[in-house]
Amino acid sequence: LDSDQGPFLELCLCPIGDAEMSPPCRIGDYTDFYAGIHHALAVGKLMRPDNPLLPNYKWVPIGYHGRASSIGLGGQVRRPQGQTRSSAVESGGPPHFGPSQRLDYELELGLWVGVGNELGAPVPMAKAEDRLFGIGLLNDWSARDIQGWEYQPLGPFLAKNFATSVSPWIVSFEALAPFRRPAVRAATEPQPLPYLDSPFNRAHGAVDIHLAVFLQTAAMRKARIPPVQLSHSNAIDAWWTPAQLLAHHTSNGCNLATGDLLG
Repeated sequence: LDSDQGPFLELCLCPIGDAEMSPPCRIGDYTDFYAGIHHALAVGKLMRPDNPLLPNYKWVPIGYHGRASSIGLGGQVRRPQGQTRSSAVESGGPPHFGPSQRLDYELELGLWVGVGNELGAPVPMAKAEDRLFGIGLLNDWSARDIQGWEYQPLGPFLAKNFATSVSPWIVSFEALAPFRRPAVRAATEPQPLPYLDSPFNRAHGAVDIHLAVFLQTAAMRKARIPPVQLSHSNAIDAWWTPAQLLAHHTSNGCNLATGDLLG
């Protein structure tokens, strides 16, 4: 698409109806990154109002290894059950177990690994993007009340593993060439460590993709009420670039494989 600011790319993750579609490839492993600093601040305020952004965030790509078994195109997502904090907890009583009352979405980009690396062979920044095939949309469903009770000290578990939705198509990095932008940070911000830096990343590492979330319930569709926009963002604001995420993921020798998914 063209705009007054130049070309930009708009991706869409839409209901697929009765179309016979499937995920774009067989997913071996899944890693979810905390790449959006505005998202990190918003969620941090929910979990830690007095200390929303931890000091390591601007230095190291934060992520965790998820599971691939419940990744699909969406469809009907079952509301998860789990433990949540109850009023009795503060006085030593038990937590509550039942359906989540704070089911949330997370609009993310899915980075699909095209060519993996051998175990023990880190991928340097200069070659990191060569290992990625393309980008799709991803909705990492999140049960915030379950997450708030279980996430310390090891991170989310049941709050995340019940469903992740992906688009059935991928936009290749070759097609993304017109939408590449410099990945630069203000001089007052921490700069990437050398293993997360490269001339190409500084000049072209970011991707200019407009992203938005709309909500339309069954009752709204029946009444012909148009969808309501919940949020709008741009992938160019991500703190880490695709190349940095893959380079960091493999920096300790971790082996990625074709079809692995990075959120």
